[in-house]
Amino acid sequence: MTRGRDMAIGLAEMAPNAEPARDNSLTPNKTGGARLVALDWMRGIVMLLMAVDHSSGEFNAGRLIADSAMFYKPHTPLPVLQFMTRWITHLCAPTFVFLAGASLALSLGRRIERGESSASIDRHLLIRGVIIVALEIVPSYFWMPHGKFLLQVLYAIGTAYIFMIPLRRLPVSVLIALAASVLVFGEGVIRIAGWGAPGKTPLLATLLLAAGSRGPVFVAYPTLPWLAIMLLGWGFGHALRHRPRGDQLRPLRLAWAGFALLAIFFVVRGVNAYGNMRLLREDGTLVQWLHVSKYPPSLTFVALELGIMALVLAGLALLARSAHNATRTSNPLIVFGQTPMFFYLLHIPLLALLARALRIEHSLGLGSAYGFAALAALLLFPLCIWYRRYKAAHPTGLARYF
Repeated sequence: MTRGRDMAIGLAEMAPNAEPARDNSLTPNKTGGARLVALDWMRGIVMLLMAVDHSSGEFNAGRLIADSAMFYKPHTPLPVLQFMTRWITHLCAPTFVFLAGASLALSLGRRIERGESSASIDRHLLIRGVIIVALEIVPSYFWMPHGKFLLQVLYAIGTAYIFMIPLRRLPVSVLIALAASVLVFGEGVIRIAGWGAPGKTPLLATLLLAAGSRGPVFVAYPTLPWLAIMLLGWGFGHALRHRPRGDQLRPLRLAWAGFALLAIFFVVRGVNAYGNMRLLREDGTLVQWLHVSKYPPSLTFVALELGIMALVLAGLALLARSAHNATRTSNPLIVFGQTPMFFYLLHIPLLALLARALRIEHSLGLGSAYGFAALAALLLFPLCIWYRRYKAAHPTGLARYF
């Protein structure tokens, strides 16, 4: 496997910068609006986890990528520390896509309340989606061989925004049902159609449902399963809009949702058949239980990661009710949580250029993944503060699409 292919699987885990939920706030900030601070903390946490994964991809010689039946050979050893370093970053993409859907529900709700026309909202979604897809050129440039292109999380989110143009007009209950159907039955469609193997999957199926390569393009994040996660977030955001101020995040309900999702994971993973995207559990060890398919996302992957997200978010919501200094806008988690797209687009070249300049690409130990991720966060922290101020000062500028 070439390094380009290896990096094609070591994907970026983020979502575009969410618009401030000015009408649904727990904590005010200095950027001119107000936000649900627990959501910012959640984004900030997964941004740092994402940096660990990409730092590992640049510096860690033993980096492990085995989260797809396309690339994992049965009974391949899975060193625990390398596996867990990769596994903790699985939380990133589902969390950001889910929260992107929640933020979209909040922001479009405010636009409608202000009397903005449907045509204007549709135009905004279209432009934003196209721009986000186009930004895939950044990771492709640094991670793929010349002439090769990687369609990953930005492609999935951008195309999902475009799909939301007609879908946003449907009842929330219908959208939740559609999302559940895609996540539960998507694997069955792939199996029945015989998709997934190289050369046997039509281009449209590769782009929408079954991850794989088509010529110079590698599709790591097909649209539909990630759109389903965004739709679940849309339902969550819709619920937030209709709750009293200061009581939007209900920790107990989040915790019960998290436990329910984890129960689904344990049942499906325990049965060890359908729902695992052919990446089956080989024994009863913890590593094998957690060794789920991300490319494309299996039902076990989605249930596990969204379940963990819900439990973490419940804890953060409780903390937000009693925290004081931690809610300040200079808190690093809040800064990174409010500028994820900016951080994402800068940290990829920063890590890649550092590795090349120091001539230590893929040559260090596991500790380098964490050390250089911390260095990247330290260097980008003041730039993210500046960008947050810039975006707040230019609400109608190009930055509103990121």
